[in-house]
Amino acid sequence: MCEELGFEKLLGEEGFFARLFGRSPSGAGRDPLYGPDLPVVLLTGGPGMGKGRLLRAARDRLATKVPVIYLDCGSPAYADRAESEPGARSAPTEALVEAARRLHTWQGTGGSFAFPRLFSGLAMVATGVAEGTPEAVATEIERYEELAQKPGLLGTRGRDFWSGVFVGTIRNLLTTLSGEQLGPYSAAVSNALLDALFARLAPRGRAELERIYGAYPGAAGQPKHGLRNLAADFQAGGDARELAEGFLFRALREDLEAAHASASGWLRRVGRPGLLLDHAETPLGEGLLKAVLLDRRGGQRDRVVIVGTTRRADGGGFLYGGLPPEDVAPPAEFRPADGAPPAWSRPTGEGADRAPLADGALLLRMPFLTGDQLRRETERRQTRAEPEGGANRRRVDAAVARLSGGRPHTVIRLAAAAAAFRMPADANDRDVLAAPLRLPGDGTPEQPVAEVLLQELILDQLPVGLPGEHRGQWLDLLTHLSVAHDEECADVLLRHHQSGRVHRLTAHHISKLLTDTGWPSCERHFIGDFGLRQMLVHRLYGLRPAAAAWYADHHLLRDHYATRAVTDEGAPGDGAFRSVMAHRMNHHLVSGGADDVARHLAATLPGRPQEWCAELLEIAQAPYPGGADARRERAQGLVTADGPALRRTVDQLLHAVWLCEERTRPTGQETARTLEKLLELLSIMEFDGAGQLGKTATYWSGLAANEQPLLRCACTEQLGRRR
Repeated sequence: MCEELGFEKLLGEEGFFARLFGRSPSGAGRDPLYGPDLPVVLLTGGPGMGKGRLLRAARDRLATKVPVIYLDCGSPAYADRAESEPGARSAPTEALVEAARRLHTWQGTGGSFAFPRLFSGLAMVATGVAEGTPEAVATEIERYEELAQKPGLLGTRGRDFWSGVFVGTIRNLLTTLSGEQLGPYSAAVSNALLDALFARLAPRGRAELERIYGAYPGAAGQPKHGLRNLAADFQAGGDARELAEGFLFRALREDLEAAHASASGWLRRVGRPGLLLDHAETPLGEGLLKAVLLDRRGGQRDRVVIVGTTRRADGGGFLYGGLPPEDVAPPAEFRPADGAPPAWSRPTGEGADRAPLADGALLLRMPFLTGDQLRRETERRQTRAEPEGGANRRRVDAAVARLSGGRPHTVIRLAAAAAAFRMPADANDRDVLAAPLRLPGDGTPEQPVAEVLLQELILDQLPVGLPGEHRGQWLDLLTHLSVAHDEECADVLLRHHQSGRVHRLTAHHISKLLTDTGWPSCERHFIGDFGLRQMLVHRLYGLRPAAAAWYADHHLLRDHYATRAVTDEGAPGDGAFRSVMAHRMNHHLVSGGADDVARHLAATLPGRPQEWCAELLEIAQAPYPGGADARRERAQGLVTADGPALRRTVDQLLHAVWLCEERTRPTGQETARTLEKLLELLSIMEFDGAGQLGKTATYWSGLAANEQPLLRCACTEQLGRRR
């Protein structure tokens, strides 16, 4: 996999990350973006957009030049480490300790870092160990003791914070209490620990602990009170523990800031240190982001670059203080295609210290691949000669472009699978999804690329808020929902496929989960991402023999809307359809009822040509089932149809429009000419309003000739912009 595919400008010598960190990949200095008040940068984009890949590439390019630490907030390792001592550890503290340990041994310019401020807080939190004895507390503290001073500076050097040798001091002082019977929260243990800490403080260290921990809520300027309160809050759990964890994160950043701001650091250190938080939409990541945003809103300043990933397009609900995002001024954003990063400054004025956290964020919109980048990636994978003069490669390129929509991970997987794939004559783009793919290096057998992508984009990236009882059926539910258009349509399917379950998901709930996971929405399709919908449609068709699952879902919806068409006769439709009847006919068309649909359209055309054209487009916005595709021949009149001229011409037009609206095969000049011819034939027939179809013939044929959708919606607009 090309780790930098699509990110070349972001990672270049003059790119966004070089300027954000003040240091280029080659080691040259760069005028840093922003500061001294830094925004938290959030990489936004759904599954497959390469957020984690970009973070890892930035780390690999910059980590030898500036101290850059990558943390995967989605890893269960932090919670696993905390599990053995839940009163003294948590997933956030374990993540902070891991970051500090890596920086403690960093070997780049300026050397390693010490974390005496963070260590002091962690040491007090250690009093919550399960046994609560001085021996147990000392053992827990020894996990962090190395962080208090730099490696190799345990003697006469490094006395700006501690006065003399530190390692072992706490154990020696605590052992004097080891013979006493103490409760788990004994004041004697806390007092002995505080005495041990403050006994070894140099004047500067004492001033620093007074400044930092004296500012802890309720400390009233007394650092010992602040450290006690920190430990008590951690033990209390809930919001109080969250406050303590956020303060420990502040202490870590204060340690990094001190290392850069000191006289020696100013001379020896370059650029800015940084923490790269992958999967920051998880509770662990969101908690860390919230802590730094709150601190910076309150006036705390440091030079630590914080970059997190988030799947939601708006950055995450926590940025908006419980208000709807549309009621809050949106965060600043940067789209790499726009060129230079935007100017950023925190809004000031009355109430700025209570403003939504969105004011402190900068959203970097993850880029889709351009057409040129996509073609280069597919061409790079082609390994054998093209006897057709490149026709197969061009057809494969077009299929990869449409199915991926420029989503980088999907491009990479499809291009690899299609490297030796031969597209069948008059193929549907979805044929590529059956191409076999063997993942590099993992020893697994070949799988159809669609199965690989659904595993990676859906099952490996389940919504954070998805209840556990629904995790096993999430992919199956989405598969069935690939044929839905709106929430009513989706709820019909969900009631059927969740029957017998006590706990059920509604269409509204699933729509929210999809949004939280970063999938786009569309007013005409419940699964709003075109490429994902095609993969799910492909899976649905093969879910049961003879496409039984496909037909069952469409029949279920057809029958539902047939009933509604009778009971709600004349009722208007919704955002996706002008009428309930059109909705019914859409599902009837794709489940074997093309003849019935053509008869319905022929009967309803006279006297209402403009409304009829709109209804035709809505009915034909549907995927074609697998198997032989006779639509092109039927559109051209090569398949005999019964009935009068109007009925036969409408039948041909229906199939021509269906070809254009499915968006999974080229249309081009041939289909454009067919559309124009059929509409012109209708325009000269003897029925009321026929002449109005002449303008439609010109308009539709122009769109088809340029591979544009006849009926626009959010997902086809996105597809068009990414081509």
